[in-house]
Amino acid sequence: MSRLATLALLASAALPGALAWGAMGHEAVAYVASNFVAPATRTYFQSLLADTSADYLASVSTWADSHRYTTAGKFSAPYHYIDANDSPPSSCGVSFARDCGAEGCVVSALQNYTTILLDARYSAANRQIAAKMIIHFAGDIGQPLHCEALDVGGNDIDVVYDGDDTNLHAIWDSEIPESVSGGSSMASAKSWATTLTTAINSGEYKSQAAGWLTGLSVSTAATRQATALKWATEANTYVCSTVLKGGLNAVENKELSGAYTTAAGPVVKLQIAKQGYRLAKYLDAIVAAI
Repeated sequence: MSRLATLALLASAALPGALAWGAMGHEAVAYVASNFVAPATRTYFQSLLADTSADYLASVSTWADSHRYTTAGKFSAPYHYIDANDSPPSSCGVSFARDCGAEGCVVSALQNYTTILLDARYSAANRQIAAKMIIHFAGDIGQPLHCEALDVGGNDIDVVYDGDDTNLHAIWDSEIPESVSGGSSMASAKSWATTLTTAINSGEYKSQAAGWLTGLSVSTAATRQATALKWATEANTYVCSTVLKGGLNAVENKELSGAYTTAAGPVVKLQIAKQGYRLAKYLDAIVAAI
């Protein structure tokens, strides 16, 4: 499943963008991570990304979404998800062998881009691209419908949100996170991340945070894959428990801006906080191993 030779050839510049989790959600994950990385990690990535501002992670967090729609980056489209071929809401689960296709998936992408970032033989330009991909995919892998095959990860499930026709995947990417955070801007993401950081440090997530890091390791290719697969499997469980709890009939062509969003909001908030914290410690582990 390795794509190191292909990945090493990438050197494209950022383009304005497309969405997944929604730009604001990705930025929130990155800002949470920025609040928890070790000083040495912050210094390393500010240098690699050529950005010494406080936005150094958030400002590149959506780059991978833009890149996938370019000629040079179209190969990376499958890296944003893993197609769990399970049976929600009765049964959820992710199998790497079954669900990560020949073109790769978010689990293999995190594994392979981490390998590049850890290897000083790659150019700074290629390691910069690897960093951008990792920052983005650590967010994608926490979105439940990025870890689900049913109806193209919910893209083919028509729903209504606040009177507008859309699809289930889209509202999990954008509308629900924006309803929780109170906005769609980068400033909203930063403010939300501050609130989530407090929840991790001293609030509702304080007792959970250490457990979020169980099994996190970048020491070998196998442990990198296992780390990412654990995150994907965990996100996928919410497809059964929350996203499609009542089955397709409960959401298809239904207005979901009310009670459905009220139920989904805590899961979205948790996943953004969790993946931001995990991203921080994952980047710490990378820098410690370099």
